[in-house]
Amino acid sequence: MDELDLSGTRYEAGPLIGKGGMGAVYRVRDRLLDREVALKVGEGFEEAKTLAKLEHPGIVPIYDAGTLADGRGYCVMRLVDGSPLKRFDGLAECLSVAGKICEAVGFAHSQGVIHRDLKPANILIGKFGQVMVLDWGIALLAGASGSRAGTRRYMAPEREVDARTDIFALGVLFEEILPVAAPKPLLAIAAKARAAEPGLRYSEVAELAEDLRRFQDQLAVSAYQESLWERGLRFASRNKVLLLLLGSYVVVRLLLFIFRPV
Repeated sequence: MDELDLSGTRYEAGPLIGKGGMGAVYRVRDRLLDREVALKVGEGFEEAKTLAKLEHPGIVPIYDAGTLADGRGYCVMRLVDGSPLKRFDGLAECLSVAGKICEAVGFAHSQGVIHRDLKPANILIGKFGQVMVLDWGIALLAGASGSRAGTRRYMAPEREVDARTDIFALGVLFEEILPVAAPKPLLAIAAKARAAEPGLRYSEVAELAEDLRRFQDQLAVSAYQESLWERGLRFASRNKVLLLLLGSYVVVRLLLFIFRPV
């Protein structure tokens, strides 16, 4: 697999940058356009066909596809310099990235494509903050026959494959990247997404994304049942200016009452 014969193509071989069960990825140079790209060697053109359906800022675009001299298929994609997804220290950045992942996966679902192998290694954070969902090699069209596949930790327990299969993986993934001591509502969102029973999960990625947005806007989320005390704290946090004005008004009225002329 490490031997790469690009004779007969417009690409100049470069270093191996990634390897997995579905193929190997190389950094190569496109001689025609004088740019570096990622070339993935695998089995056939299924990933290329899938990526051709998915034009989205959060999904790595495909540039070219073909067959090598040894008969193996390849596809050429944008080369994204960055690092795999990992745990965040800051909550704001974590939620921003989580929202972008939801947008990309939700778009794929709208096009009838289930990823089936969502995990940190398949999500790349670019140098300029881009969030790219990679490796669609075992993706499945919604409604097509297919069994459980992917990486065990992120694999839903049921045999049937649909959008909730990816939602389970997102739940596991989100819990892993949340900062230490994350707020309970966010942990509840992750827990709902990765529920063992498909019917207890979010039915679509848009619902998961909506709960994340509601948390960011300091609103109640569907996955978490607040106590009265927590509801009050959230209201106070969301309405700090209003409460400050009301408090100031009360203090002024109280002072006027105390120091009123007798």
